[in-house]
Amino acid sequence: MTGVGVIVSSDNLIFVARIAGAFGVKGEVRLTTFTADPMALLDYRDLKREDGAPGLTLTSARPAKGGVVARAKEVETREQAEALRGLRLYIPRERLPAPDDEDEYYLVDLIGLSVVTPQGEPLGVVRTVHDFGAGDLLEIQPPQGASWWLPFTREAVPEVRMADRTLIAVRPEESE
Repeated sequence: MTGVGVIVSSDNLIFVARIAGAFGVKGEVRLTTFTADPMALLDYRDLKREDGAPGLTLTSARPAKGGVVARAKEVETREQAEALRGLRLYIPRERLPAPDDEDEYYLVDLIGLSVVTPQGEPLGVVRTVHDFGAGDLLEIQPPQGASWWLPFTREAVPEVRMADRTLIAVRPEESE
């Protein structure tokens, strides 16, 4: 499993960073990153807006607390950098490197998987994956009714079958 932002837009774009504001007086931007390696943003270079329009073209970056400080082709002044505060930046899913092992996957690849019990009863589909600070949570959308949350732990999710696009889940009340 490889960590990367897991909010996916309708254009299959993956949320990887947010502009936190300006840094210094020469147009550098502070980026809060949502990638396992914050410096990976520089490898992606061309970051998109949520609608797929060009966002930032990174020309250099250096690590900073909570992310990176970067220079972008589109930003020349502190004022321009400040005006972009809060902008979410994305990359196309296909830009992510393939996992090294067939048992590895990106959390974003869980979105859309069918969720079934160990006995094969359908529970719904994975709608989103979030980490609110205490570990990854899967939002499960059942065929009818409100969605519910499932911790992404070995106990709650004993098996992920990527080839079958299925995730085996044990609802919390069932594991007690």
